[in-house]
Amino acid sequence: MAMKQQENYRDFRREQQQYYQQRQQQARQYRYQAMLTPEEREARRTGREEARRLREQARRRRKLRRMLPLLLAAAVLLAGTGTVLLAHSLWNRLTPVHTQEPADEAPPAGGAPLASEEEPEPDPIPTAVFSTTRATVNLPPKMVNPDGTTAEGETLNSMYAILIDLDEGTVLAQRGGWTVVHPASMTKIMTILVAAEHILNYDATAAVTQETIDYCVANDCSIAGFQAGEEVPVMDLFYGTILPSGADAAVTLAEYTAGSHAAFVKLMNQKAEELGIAETARFANCVGLYDEQNVCTVYDMAVILKAAMENPLCQLVLGLRTYDIPASELHPEGISLSNWFIRRIEDHMPAGAVIQGAKTGFISQAGSCAASLARDASGRACLCVTAQAGSAWQCIFDHAALYETYGFSPLSGA
Repeated sequence: MAMKQQENYRDFRREQQQYYQQRQQQARQYRYQAMLTPEEREARRTGREEARRLREQARRRRKLRRMLPLLLAAAVLLAGTGTVLLAHSLWNRLTPVHTQEPADEAPPAGGAPLASEEEPEPDPIPTAVFSTTRATVNLPPKMVNPDGTTAEGETLNSMYAILIDLDEGTVLAQRGGWTVVHPASMTKIMTILVAAEHILNYDATAAVTQETIDYCVANDCSIAGFQAGEEVPVMDLFYGTILPSGADAAVTLAEYTAGSHAAFVKLMNQKAEELGIAETARFANCVGLYDEQNVCTVYDMAVILKAAMENPLCQLVLGLRTYDIPASELHPEGISLSNWFIRRIEDHMPAGAVIQGAKTGFISQAGSCAASLARDASGRACLCVTAQAGSAWQCIFDHAALYETYGFSPLSGA
C-alpha cells in the first residue's frame, strides 16, 4: 500500500513539473493578442463612464429626496403655501415617472429606431460575485496570546481568510472575509489586470525612469532588477511585477499604460467599480505600499484574482514558477525571476492539487498575505486569499490547510 502511494505521489509530481515546464515554454513563445479592437475598448470605456454618471446622478437625487421632507416642514413654518407648492413641484421632478409608449407608434422619419429599440444601458454593477450558503464555514476569530503570537490550538495563522469554490461561486470557509485590510503587494494583481486590458502593443518596450528607481529606493520596495534608462520589453514588465513583486516593473508598467502613476491608479479604481467592489476596495498606488486609501477585503481580492485568471495574459503571468530574462548589455547574466510562493507550496498541497496562479504581499503594518487559485485532479477549482499572517511560510501553510480541510478531497485512486 505504501509503495502504491509513493508511486502515485511520484506520478503526481512528474505531472506537476510537466505542467509548470509547459507554462514556462508558453511564456517564452507568448504573443498576446488583444481580445478587443481599439474601437471596442473605447466603446466599453464610454459605456462605463456613462454608467458611472447615471449612478452618481441617481445617488444625488436619492440624497436630495431624503432631505426634502425636512425642507417641506421648514417651508410650512417659514413661508406658507407658496413655498410648499414649490417644494412639492421639486419633489415631483426628482421622482422618476415611468411611462409606456403606445405599441403602435410609427418609427420616426429616416428609419431611426424607437427609444425602446436603442442599445440598452450598461449592465448594473454586480452586488455579489460569490455567495455564502448554509454550508459556509465561518471560522472564529484568531486566538492570540497576550504578546500577539498565535495561541496554542489555533489552526490558522492568518487573521483574515476566505476560500471559494470557483466553479459553484460559493464561499466554502471564511474568517473576517468582509473586513477591510491592507492588501500589500496583492495589489499588483489589479495592476497587471488593468494593464492587460489597456495596452494594445505587447511587443513594445518601456523606459525605466530614474524617478521610478528613486521611488523604489525611498519606499524600500522589492524590485525585479531593472536599471534607470533601460528599455524593457512590456512582457518582461508583467513578469517582473508578479514573480519577484518588482515595484520597478509595476510603476514602469503603470506609466507606460496610462502616462503616469496617478492616471493609472484612477484606472485601477475604475476597474474596482466595474467589478462591484468599490465600496470597500480603493487603491492609492500600483505597488501595494501602505496607504489609508489602499485597502480592500479578502473577498474583494478574491474577485480581483478571479477576473485576472480569466484574462489569458494575467493567467499566464500569475501561473509561472520561474522566468529567465535573456542576457543583455546591462544584464550580462540575464535576470532570473521566481514566484517563491508557488515553488514553496508544492510540497504542502493536497495530493492532486496544483497552484495555477498566486501572488503574495507583505508590509510591516499588515503582515504577510497571499492570494492563490488551485485546481485538483478532477478539474475543480478553488480560490484562496489570506491576510495578516506572521510570515510568508505561515501564508503557505494556511493556504495548504484551507485547500485540504475545506476545498479538495483526496486524490481519487491514491
